[in-house]
Amino acid sequence: MSRHAVLEQRLGHRFGDGRLLEQALTHRSHGPENNERLEFLGDGVLGCAVADLLFERFPHEAEGKLTRWRAELVRAESLAELGRRLGLDELIRASPATPLTQSIVADAMEAVFGALFVDAGYAAVRAATALALEPALAGLDPSGPAKDSKTRLQEVLQARRQRLPEYRVSSVRGAAHQQTFEVECVIADAGLSTTGRGSSRQRAEQEAATAMLKKVDA
Repeated sequence: MSRHAVLEQRLGHRFGDGRLLEQALTHRSHGPENNERLEFLGDGVLGCAVADLLFERFPHEAEGKLTRWRAELVRAESLAELGRRLGLDELIRASPATPLTQSIVADAMEAVFGALFVDAGYAAVRAATALALEPALAGLDPSGPAKDSKTRLQEVLQARRQRLPEYRVSSVRGAAHQQTFEVECVIADAGLSTTGRGSSRQRAEQEAATAMLKKVDA
């Protein structure tokens, strides 16, 4: 079994050219045959696939909400969490002196989708995106508020000319593909803090922000 077999299984795609996947998982610190060009390609095709899936799944939602959801799903933080859930972070090749940052994991995730596009075309990218992002897509709530809790909290604090909150990961529990995050939301100037938990850092932050909104609006 190749070292990429589990990742391929989770993406629902067996690469015809395994060298593409290896390159997608290679950071520039490792050598000249790295993932930067595939990352560029993956950024475009992934954004298209996510827009396609949202358009199909939510036929009655307005453009503004679809745009916001797409931005949330493809932002670096979300892609890094997806990469960790898929076990991609354990496969990235980088120099020993290079710390495996959120940005590196997110870039590699984009590069994997770019490699998938080169290997098998858009249909394969769309299918893999649907499979990998199903938990996140299922969590989108059309009946929810027009703006997410983090955005609303930020706007409230900006209107009051207060410093923006900080989000700190308190703990991460569970296996890489089934983690539970605990995040603390802190407004230092006001001496306030709340905690949120979720299956991703993003969801935990939203939970913490929701709790904080109740405090600042009290």
